[in-house]
Amino acid sequence: MIIRKAKKEDCPRLLELVRELAEFEKAPEEVTIKIDQFEKSGFGEHPVWWAFVAEDTKSGRVVGFALYYIRFSTWKGERMYLEDIIVSKDWRGKGVGSKLFDSLLKEVKSNNFSGMTWQVLEWNEPAIKFYKKCKASFDPEWINCTIENN
Repeated sequence: MIIRKAKKEDCPRLLELVRELAEFEKAPEEVTIKIDQFEKSGFGEHPVWWAFVAEDTKSGRVVGFALYYIRFSTWKGERMYLEDIIVSKDWRGKGVGSKLFDSLLKEVKSNNFSGMTWQVLEWNEPAIKFYKKCKASFDPEWINCTIENN
């Protein structure tokens, strides 16, 4: 397995993995993005996201990815926001997530970002356990807010 930067050609597989994650999170109907929008957002004239992919060297198949974007904090400056880290069900427990996470941390350091932020569902115990091993801190004070543009 190798970790590399995502390419536009990876987008259909990345969306398959997004749908797999949505199934795991019991919200498959929530994935509404279309492939053309996904590709343009990551590989268009003004990309808003970047990703690392884990590729099985034997099959050439992408088995996981970590997608991020840059957010700005008036207190901390530029920070990486980890939108999703996804490992295909068959590849979980084989160190793929750790390698993707390490790639993100290297990217934080090489770009001199002030840190990395993400969310985890409170019931996702395997993810929480993984993040605790990485010495992540958990913030119980903040409440997530969303307004949809329907």
